[in-house]
Amino acid sequence: MFTQQLSPVGGSLGWSALVATIPLVTVFVLLGVVRTKAYVAALAGLLASFVVALAVYGMPVAQALSGAVQGAVFGLFPIMWIVVNALWIYRMTVYTRHFDVLRRSFGQVSSDTRIQGLIVAFCFGALMEALAGFGAPVAICSVMLVALGFTPLKAAAVSLVANTAPVAFGAMGTPVITLAQVTGLPLHTVASVVGRQTPVLALFVPLLLVIIIDGWRGLRETWLPALVCGVAFALAQFAVSNYVAPELADIAASLLSAGALVLTIRRRPVESMEDSRAEVVRAYAPYGIIIVIFAIGQIPPVKALLNQATWTFHWPLLDVHSSSGKPVSGNTFSIPWLNTGGTLVLIAGIITALVLRVPIKTAVAEWGRTVRELRFAILTVTAVLALAYVMNLSGQTTTIGFFIAGAGAALAFLSPVLGWFGVAVSGSDTSANALFGALQVTAAGRTGLAPELLAAANSSGGVLGKMISPQNLTIAAVAAQLPGSEGVMLRKVLPWSVGLLVVMCVIVVLQSGSVLGWMLP
Repeated sequence: MFTQQLSPVGGSLGWSALVATIPLVTVFVLLGVVRTKAYVAALAGLLASFVVALAVYGMPVAQALSGAVQGAVFGLFPIMWIVVNALWIYRMTVYTRHFDVLRRSFGQVSSDTRIQGLIVAFCFGALMEALAGFGAPVAICSVMLVALGFTPLKAAAVSLVANTAPVAFGAMGTPVITLAQVTGLPLHTVASVVGRQTPVLALFVPLLLVIIIDGWRGLRETWLPALVCGVAFALAQFAVSNYVAPELADIAASLLSAGALVLTIRRRPVESMEDSRAEVVRAYAPYGIIIVIFAIGQIPPVKALLNQATWTFHWPLLDVHSSSGKPVSGNTFSIPWLNTGGTLVLIAGIITALVLRVPIKTAVAEWGRTVRELRFAILTVTAVLALAYVMNLSGQTTTIGFFIAGAGAALAFLSPVLGWFGVAVSGSDTSANALFGALQVTAAGRTGLAPELLAAANSSGGVLGKMISPQNLTIAAVAAQLPGSEGVMLRKVLPWSVGLLVVMCVIVVLQSGSVLGWMLP
């Protein structure tokens, strides 16, 4: 048995937290300053996490290695499993030239690239986040924007920044459901508070996107449709998360925002439609199929049937206990063979191949080429997740979390930072909620703050860390056909990530007092 220590460096939580950040600092310095390849930075960070876990935290070698393997497996399945299959569908649409049809169809809605960026990255990306999550929105939207004529770097940056507001309710509400489970707070309460924080982000994000696409001129010329798009998304996300069901919040928000945007703009076709109605239907079919498959997968009897194929077992060689003496959740592992986004996208891909009339041999070959194209991304993501699991299981992440949670009166401001940090490490708001959700509630009890406020702040702040997560940067780089450019992307999106994080921190501080306290349920 290995018991985690909170303060292994001289009994000091501060010094221990500083040492615990070494693996993360290693990754971000190599990416953003030295500008190494992402997989090199990830492997170096993984090595650093091993050194800290063994030499500082006293974790047994076998358990550290086993934890790293578990993280790598999680990186392969479900994370890269969904990315591979999502890009496979895209490759088949390119092969059959239906992606060109889709691009021309978007041109019929508007010739304005700024509007196209909002429709694809913000509205359609939010729908993909609602149904799939785990990097699929960034992967799919990046390749769509490149096909629409965006430069690869701009396409990646727009997709990364757009993938913020919907994340807390992504993958059919998985992050907030996880948050409720680990904190013991009612799901409705947690979802209601998150639904009164992230909609504020939705007001800003479309405006930021048009700035990224076309600078301040873009903001001057398209502020109205961007604002309408953001307002529609915010209102729908708030209303559905608070009064209907958190699982449906992003689906409703994405569809309503797209409808509001289309109604606001003036349609200015740049070319007569040269494609038949049947070809246009086939071009949209893959994405319609994805929506239908995921919707069917959420029907309770179907979901229960799919869940029967889930394997849950004790991970070999792991026997880790927290500093309080309780076994950590990482000792067990689940493999949802059927009820996972990647498998559902695979099913959608098989149906897509039939609809687009792609020969079986060609479809299989395209899947193989997709895996080959993603080989370095797969290495990066598995290394990053291995790093995250070693940090989590050894206690490094918990040390950092407790250090931030000990901020006292400043906790309301720093609470979103903790969630942001968790997502930056793991690439998942769900994982960050599982890591720090209970800690936020405990810290709230020590400071007299509302536990539901800090728990929600963990998730709401976390969504802003997704755009700088190494695994998401790698997904965007590969999808936009810019392998090895993760460092460039990090420098491009980091200011937006930090800027929006400060906004969220201020919102939480005001909600903790009388200024915006009325916003809480």
